[in-house]
Amino acid sequence: MVAILITAGPTREYLDDVRFLGNASSGRMGCALAEAALALGHDATMVLGPVEVTPPAGATVLPVVSALDMLAAADGALERHQIVIAAAAVADWRPARRQAGKPARQPGAMTLELVPNPDVVATLAARPGSRVVVGFALESVSAGMAAAVARGRRKLHDKRLDLCVVNLHDAIGSDAGEFVLCHGDGRDEALPRCDKASAAARIVAAAVDLWRARAPGGV
Repeated sequence: MVAILITAGPTREYLDDVRFLGNASSGRMGCALAEAALALGHDATMVLGPVEVTPPAGATVLPVVSALDMLAAADGALERHQIVIAAAAVADWRPARRQAGKPARQPGAMTLELVPNPDVVATLAARPGSRVVVGFALESVSAGMAAAVARGRRKLHDKRLDLCVVNLHDAIGSDAGEFVLCHGDGRDEALPRCDKASAAARIVAAAVDLWRARAPGGV
């Protein structure tokens, strides 16, 4: 049995007490990954942003809101897990200042100052330890899969990942998608368009295989 930590869903970066920057991630892929892990007899912990989908029974859920929340929760749980699968759609930026209350609308244009959020998966991958870290690269449909895979391979290298899952952005909010698994040994494993449950089962199996190859005695 392997303990798997999964980040999932969007983050929200609040401008004030009501308005926020966010994205359309539904959290379905993260839930599918947790279901696949549990079905294979592994432990699954989800660091889960604000979603409407229901996490699978049996998963430990750590609810979060912002990117900073997500990093703190994942960091706190990291030592108890052998595999990290970072499927969350983390906001790249957050407001430099959060205003109190709900400021009234003002006439004219407004300038919003943003500051970068930490790169959650790269930060986790850089932590000491022998765990397997899997990242996702959500790419534009218009760029095409070949260009998307090339960017996924750059992410694999730059963020020091063991596996990078490339998918096109039309998978957001959908039950299906087209995926390519970029392995550290140079292989690109294409999964024909399939439902997220099928893709999740393959991703979890690939991550567990990597862990067993790395672990002492092939645990």
